[in-house]
Formats: sequence, C-alpha cells, structure tokens
Amino acid sequence: MKPRPSKKAFLALTAGAASLAAVAAFAQESLLPPGFGNQPPPANRPQPAAPAPAQPAAGPTQAAPAAPGASVAPTLTLDPAIFASAEPDAPVVPVEELPPSARRSIDAVGPLAGFGPNAWGMADGRFLSALMRRLDVPIASRWASITLRRALLTRVGTPDNVSAPDWIAERAWLLLRMGEADGARMLIEGVDVDRFNAKLYTVAGQSALAGADAAGLCALADGGAIRSREAVWPMARAICAALSGDTAIADVLMDQARRRTSNPQGIDVQLAERMMGVNGAGRRSISVEWTGVNQLTAWRFGMASALGLTIPADLYRTVGPQVVAWSARAPMIPPAERLDAAMTAARLGVFSNSALVDLYAQAADESGDFSSDTPAGRLRLCYAGDDAGARLSAMRGFWSGEGQGDGKQVDRYAGLILTARAAARIAPDSDHVSDAAGLIGSMMSAGLDRKAAAWAPIVSGMSAGKGDDAWAILAVGTPRAVVDVSADRLSAVADRWSAENPQKLRLLLAALAGLDRLQTEEQMRLLQEYQVGFDNRSNWGRLLLQAADRKEPATVALLVAVGMQKTGWSGLSSAMFATMIRALHDVGLDGEARMIAAEAMTRL
Repeated sequence: MKPRPSKKAFLALTAGAASLAAVAAFAQESLLPPGFGNQPPPANRPQPAAPAPAQPAAGPTQAAPAAPGASVAPTLTLDPAIFASAEPDAPVVPVEELPPSARRSIDAVGPLAGFGPNAWGMADGRFLSALMRRLDVPIASRWASITLRRALLTRVGTPDNVSAPDWIAERAWLLLRMGEADGARMLIEGVDVDRFNAKLYTVAGQSALAGADAAGLCALADGGAIRSREAVWPMARAICAALSGDTAIADVLMDQARRRTSNPQGIDVQLAERMMGVNGAGRRSISVEWTGVNQLTAWRFGMASALGLTIPADLYRTVGPQVVAWSARAPMIPPAERLDAAMTAARLGVFSNSALVDLYAQAADESGDFSSDTPAGRLRLCYAGDDAGARLSAMRGFWSGEGQGDGKQVDRYAGLILTARAAARIAPDSDHVSDAAGLIGSMMSAGLDRKAAAWAPIVSGMSAGKGDDAWAILAVGTPRAVVDVSADRLSAVADRWSAENPQKLRLLLAALAGLDRLQTEEQMRLLQEYQVGFDNRSNWGRLLLQAADRKEPATVALLVAVGMQKTGWSGLSSAMFATMIRALHDVGLDGEARMIAAEAMTRL
C-alpha cells in the first residue's frame, strides 16, 4: 500500500477532477449517420427457417431479480428490499430550500437530448424498471452498451406507474452496474437533493463512491442519515465535518458511527478515519490494513480510490469488470496504474478511443518516458512511426495481446479500439492485405465506418478465403453495400465457414437479413439452408418487434441488451441477433445496428 498525491491535492481534485472526468466520459464514438428510418418493415422479412429457439435464460421473463445486494458490483445498501419493491416509493415532499425560479423541474431529467423525449414511448414504468433491475451486466457487445447508455441518459419524462425519483434511480443504478460511474452521476446531478427519496439517496451515494468522490457524499449525508439506517451515512457525516474543519463535531459523529458498525476497528472505519485526516482533522495517523478483507465493496473502493491507496488485486476478483471500469477514471490513481483498467473499460464501452489515447499520453507525460519499450511509446509508434510498415508492426503488437509490458496481455478487441485512429491513417494499399481485417475491425470499433469503407476495393480484389474476415466486416458495417454480397459470394464464404466457424456464418447471415441486405431468392435460400431467421415467437422477440413498430428507440436498446446478457458472442442465437439488428434498423438506429454487427464479425 503506497500513498498517492498530497492531501491538498485531494481537496482540489475531488471538486474539479470528477467533473472533468464526467465530461471526458462522453467523448465517446459518435455514430449518427444522416437519413435514419421511419422506414416501414420490409415485405420480405424472412420467417424462421426452423422452430424458434426456446426462450433463453437471458429473456426478460426469466432473469433473476438483481437488487443491489445481488449484483456483481459492490453495494452500498444494506437493505436490498429498497430495490426489490415493485411499488413506487412514497412521494417526496420538497423542502423549500431554493426560490421557485432556481428550482429544476423533475418532469424530464437527463443530460443528453439523445433519442428524444419520446424515446421510451408509452412503455409502462413498472415494466421498464423491472427490465433494468434484472439486467445482468456487462453485456456481450460494446456497441450495444454504448447504445443503452445513450438511452438511459436521454432527457425524458417519467413513464406511467413509477415515481420520478424511482425512475431516475433505476436508470442511474443500471448505469453504475454497466461501469458508467460518470453517466450515473450526471443523471443524478440533474435532480435537486430535496427531491430525493430513499432509493435515489442510495444510488446517489453509490455513484459518489464509484466516482471516487468522497466529497460528493457531503450534499447527501444529512438527508441520507434521516431516510436510511445504513452505517455509511453516519460515517459520511463525520468525514464531511472533518473536511470542512469541524474537528470536534467530526470526532463525535465518528464515535457514533463506530458504535453502529459490526466491526469498529475494521477496514471500513479505518478508511473513514484516514479520510478524516485528509484535511488535517480527526485521526490523522490511522493506517489502513487490508489483511483479512475478502470482499471489495463500494465504500472500500470509493474511499481507497479517493485516498489514492492501492487496493489489493485479489479483491478486484470478488467483483465484476464494471468496478474495474470505475477505477479507470479514479483521479487520484496515477495514469500509468490505470492503463489496464482503461482497456477493460474500453471493451465494455465505457472508454472511447480518444479517452484511451489521452490516458496513455498522460501516463507518458508523468513519467517523461516515450521510449519504444513503454506502452505509450509503442502506441506512439502506431500513430507516428517512420512509415506505414513501422506503424502496422506496432499495431500488430496490440492486436496480438502485447503492449502493456511486464508480461501483461492486452485484450485483442481492446487493442483494436486503442489503435482505431492510427488505423484510419493507413492509406488503403494492396501491400497491406494481410492486415486488412485488423485495420478495418479497428476502425469499426470506434465507429469510423466511412474510413473503413475505403478499403472495399482492396478487399474485393483479395483471393478467395484470404479476404473473408475483412469482407464480412465491410458487408455489415458500412452505410451502404460496398462489397459483393451476392448469393454466389455468400455461398463461397458459407462453404468455408460452415465447418471452421459456423457461429460467425450464422450471425453474418442474421445481420445481413436484419439490415435488409438480402433481396434475392438465392440469398433467402441460404437462410433456409443454415436455419437462420427471426425470433418472432418468444416473449422477448415479440416485445422487441412491438417496441420497434411503435418507434421506441430506448425501449429497443434496453431489450437488445436483455438479449445479450449472460452470454458471449459464441452463445448468441442467430434468430435473436437478426431480430436485434432489424429492430434497431427499424427505429432509425441503423448506425448502431451496423456497428454491433461489425463488432460480431470482428470478435468471432
């Protein structure tokens, strides 16, 4: 355990760095091609070639409830019943702390215009809340997660049969479980604190801890202590009193908080007292001992990260990768120690290519070392090597799992995201055909679809078999068809993939059907031959197609995520995939549909 920057730095950073991080979090890939649908469903929508698959365990009617106490992410609440209740919470009686002119309406909350005020249509609030609460995240697709984030952050009103604070809390809680700590905080910050109910206090506290923002608890601590019996709020009140310089009051409050905990000398109290000493108050000589700690919780993560303490690596194995994504933005942790976490965050859809590159640059600036044996130095070669060959050689290192040093491996897809804009700087050339699939997949991972489309002539000229991977990404990922998807070309690929990669073949055909790129009878026969169709028989499939028919993009995004939970790409039904792509296409999210399809072709 080693200390981080000075105590004064903490006071400056907790107020400012968190806001900067929140803004940076939304420097995500923007993919909003013009001319989106309201197109009607095509008349030649194929029917399932075989009986529809059984409703998967991922379906909305079979997923187990995921209250905070049951989530893979660390929890704040000690009372999971707060989220288990389907009944709306009692209305909040506002305390008039602000003049009417300064108060913000709670009728429509969200930081982004996103999918528009009718994004959820007429969907019932209880139905949407249940889906959000039961969703097992992270989901398989980075791009589906990005799409869902936009839906959750869209400025919308409150649907029927749910209270406004509950609706905001459910959206923020799902964002947190997706790894989107900054998004959750931005959503919650759109509500005046005096309008919070118990559920929203719980999620707001979790959001502050996920953002490693101990000072962010101070606006919540008094109200949280009144509305909840959780031990976190008395400790938060003591910390906030100490940070404001009220040492005597802080000591009294900490004594009271300690009496309410089951382990007065345990890690949670140690972290609280260490935080009290940041401002020169309270127990300034407290040391934090992780010995015997076998679970990482939100309190432990938030306090330790805000203090700049190293959390033992084995504790991260007790939680999901979402928590690793939280740590990627913790401002008190040096950038060099956040690189691995940032790659995980990128794979989940939390970090963009730009955010990744910025973090690598920060790490190099801190160390002053851009040599070729450092991660930042290798990344610099990807962008600024002497020639295309040198840049491609550096990119291959990241694509093959190298790049972090010290024997650490990079996830291949995360490596593609990291090099996306470097790949876009490589001019299409037949000399680079062996790297075409990697370059195109890298560009598509960041939504650079038009740059990727420029490789179509090169890919079309590649010999049979060698260009299949690059061809498949372009076939489903570009705004319009730029490569041959005739029945003869598809049949040739099917002959090769039916044995070596049948799942990729089925998802390719499903994506082309969902994007309405199969028109001829010969193409349709391939769907029959390989038993690819649409899932319009299961409860999930009917709900998704109905939401698409009603033009509810946010509902569609949520149901797509439901279909992708608890499974990787290898376990995804082709019928479900075709239905997802078609539904996104039909509600005007054609760009997102194409990126999800391209991601499947890249990752399989």
